[in-house]
Amino acid sequence: MIVGLALGVVLHMSPTPLGSAADLAAARAVAGVSINVADMDRSVDFYSSVLFFEKVSDVEASGPGVDRLLGVPGVRARVVTLRLGAERIELVQYLAPKGRPVPEDSRSNDRWFQHIAIIVNDMDQAYLWLRRHHVVHTSPTPQRLPDWNPNAGGIRAFYFKDPDGHALEILQFPSGKGDARWQRPSDPVFLGIDHTAIVVGDTEASLAFYRGALGMQVVGGSENYGPEQERLNDVAGARLRITTLRAAEGPAVELLEYLAPRGGRPYPGDVRANDLVRWHTLVLTRDAGAAAAVLGARAPVGPLATSLPDVVGFRQGFTLRDPDGHALQLRAR
Repeated sequence: MIVGLALGVVLHMSPTPLGSAADLAAARAVAGVSINVADMDRSVDFYSSVLFFEKVSDVEASGPGVDRLLGVPGVRARVVTLRLGAERIELVQYLAPKGRPVPEDSRSNDRWFQHIAIIVNDMDQAYLWLRRHHVVHTSPTPQRLPDWNPNAGGIRAFYFKDPDGHALEILQFPSGKGDARWQRPSDPVFLGIDHTAIVVGDTEASLAFYRGALGMQVVGGSENYGPEQERLNDVAGARLRITTLRAAEGPAVELLEYLAPRGGRPYPGDVRANDLVRWHTLVLTRDAGAAAAVLGARAPVGPLATSLPDVVGFRQGFTLRDPDGHALQLRAR
C-alpha cells in the first residue's frame, strides 16, 4: 500500500530501564517477512529473475523445535532467504505436511491481505519489465496518487501477484517523500523493501498491539481515497486510513483500515502455519522468553521454541497473532 507520511528519521521509543520486562519484550527490529510457497524453485526463479532478489541461503528445517515454533506436527520445510538491497524475505515450502493454497477470490480489503512494498527508482521501466514477464495484475496500470493528499501525493504504485497469488507492490516516491536512501541515484531499478502492509479492522486496536505491546512507533499516516486508490487496490469505493509504524531497524509495518467498503472478510480462524495464505512478520527481540511472558497477557501466543536447529539462524522464538489474526514470529538470536 502507500506510506502515508514517510518520515526519513525513525522516532525512537521512550527509554525503559535496561533489562526491564518491557525492554526485553520490545521489537528491536523488523527482520522482514516469511512467505509460504507451493513450489520453491518456481518462486525463487520469480523473485530473483523478475524482482532481482539475491539468494542468501537455502536450508531444510525439521525437528521438535520447528514443530513447536509453527504449531504443526511433523514439519519438514525448505527455507530460502532472499535479499533485495538491505532487506530480506524468507520463502518457505512445506515439504510435509502441505498446506492449502491462497483463496482464488482474495481481495485487497480481505483481513488476511498482506504484501511487501518494493521500492523502484523508475516506475515506467519497472512496470514495463513486469509486463514483459507477464505478471498477474491487480491494478490495471501504475497509479499516481493525487496532489490534494499532502502525505501521499505524487507517489506512484502498482499492485500485482506472485506465482502463488501473494500480493506485491512496486512503489516510487517523489522527491521529498520516503526515506532518503530511496532518493539516492542508483543503477538498479529495484532497490529494496520499504514496508509490509496488512489490512486491519480497527486501527486503534492494532495500535494497542503494535505500538502498545511491541513498542513500535507511529511515523506516518494518511487517509487515501478517490479513483486512483480504487484502481490501485481494485476495490470500488476504497477509502483507507493508513498508519505507518517502525521499530528501530528494518522495514515499516503499515496498517490499512478500510473505512469503506466495510465488507472485507475476516482472517479465517482455521488457518495453519503451512497454509499459503499465512505470512509471518519477522520481529527480533532481545529475549524471546521474556517477550512471550509479557505479550501472552495481551495476545494469543504460541509455545516458546528453544531447541531449534542451527540452520534456522536463531536460538529462540515463538509465534504471536495480532488482533486481526496476522501472524508474527518473535525471534531472539
